[in-house]
Amino acid sequence: MKPYDTHATADPFARSISAFEALTGTLSGGDASQWNHAELEEHLEAAGRELLRLLMQDHLDLRARREEERVRSGAGPVVVGPEGLVRPWRETGHSRWLASVFGLVRVTRVAHRGAGVGNVHPADAVLSLPSGRHSMGLRRLAVTEAVRGSFDQAHDAVTRRCGNVLGKRRLEELVVAAAVDVDAFYRTVIPIPCSREMPLVVQVDGKGVVMRPDALREATRRAAAKATAGHRGRLAPGEKPNRKRMATVACVFDTRPAPRRPHDVIHPPGGRSGERPARPGPRAQNKWCTASLVRPPKQVIADAFDQAEARDPQHLRPWLILVDGARHQLDLIAAETVRRGVAVHVLLDFVHVAEYVWAAAHAFHKPGTTEAEAWAADHLTAILAGHAARVAAEMTTQTERAHLSAARREAVDACHRYLTGHLDQLHYDTALDNGWPIATGAVEGACRHLIADRLDITGARWGLPGAEAVLRLRAVVSNGDLDPYWRYHAAREHERLYPASDQRTYALSA
Repeated sequence: MKPYDTHATADPFARSISAFEALTGTLSGGDASQWNHAELEEHLEAAGRELLRLLMQDHLDLRARREEERVRSGAGPVVVGPEGLVRPWRETGHSRWLASVFGLVRVTRVAHRGAGVGNVHPADAVLSLPSGRHSMGLRRLAVTEAVRGSFDQAHDAVTRRCGNVLGKRRLEELVVAAAVDVDAFYRTVIPIPCSREMPLVVQVDGKGVVMRPDALREATRRAAAKATAGHRGRLAPGEKPNRKRMATVACVFDTRPAPRRPHDVIHPPGGRSGERPARPGPRAQNKWCTASLVRPPKQVIADAFDQAEARDPQHLRPWLILVDGARHQLDLIAAETVRRGVAVHVLLDFVHVAEYVWAAAHAFHKPGTTEAEAWAADHLTAILAGHAARVAAEMTTQTERAHLSAARREAVDACHRYLTGHLDQLHYDTALDNGWPIATGAVEGACRHLIADRLDITGARWGLPGAEAVLRLRAVVSNGDLDPYWRYHAAREHERLYPASDQRTYALSA
């Protein structure tokens, strides 16, 4: 007669069940009935996180027991190490810590060993364990908080949610590591197709970021060292502190044509009558941004053109390039268009043109007066109508008749030089007729959002790796691509740590 099996198999989730029953017992007790909703939330937050941690721990322990049972039964494939040598011996009980969003858990697995070679843990590949202690979920939480606010605020937010599982310095390192696949990710993304009637707009701008001295470019670092050699108490008027490194920002977007008239952009002196309401301008759609402190402007502009070509590979759509007039940007854009063989329409940001015209208006008329407003409105309207050369000539003639002082004349001369030096980028009449944008609001908004709102917070002094990582990841978030990027990044991390089985290799993670 076969004897009865008296061995009672323990429930693998006994601890989790016990914790849940203890929680429900607490909530059904008399003390809990006296809590207000805030005290109830606080208790459930702490106890619920511990319950989830126990569930994860129990599941990991269950996996470990099943793996050990397979080892004892002699099942399982032959394990080969990274150097191609078989690991003939198996040893149970090898464990490592994993810091998750629920707290610390211990992962126990079987080590496959061999003489004179390192251990291999196949369970690590099955779980896709990271190379360090911190889980991918915890890394994503760190990235989400770090690109939103300061590293101190991010550390506090992670600690409030997950407990004391992550130090501030390690958080910064995780953010830097999380940005390594941004370029590769965008090479795999297929943009949304558009009709050939929709213009394709590329905008480029730059903005400085306050850096630590060792993170400045060499020329800026030498200038900063020279400026501080005298140990002066304060800077001279107009002197730059030489503590910023320029980031290049580029935007690419589609837009629907919105034809306008010059008076839709510049209202007549005294305001509009209301009989002819201003027509709205074109709006950006499917906006994509990129920015970098490390890569030169040439590379950032090339990346923007790569994105534009991905949207219009056959160059069937009108391409519009908007810049602020920086000569080095115009030269780089011209070289890129020649290299790619694409015809583009280059326009200066009309807001920059307006600033020069208003400065000239204040040379002739007192600021804030109706005369100054009328003078600026007349000249800007003429520029929008395609008469920039005439406006520049009339401005100089008026200067000679008015016998302005040298200080006032300088503002007019600067406006004249700006207009005559960029006549080929002032075809606003063509742009308005075709319904194209004439201002760089999209890229300037990106500069404020990507850089000013995070990298330019009070007291921030950046190292180059951290600033570049935060900038690149903020661009990913701004593009609405964090979810797909994180899936791509997690897959690439797995490939780096655990290459495919046909490569006969394992990458050790602990």
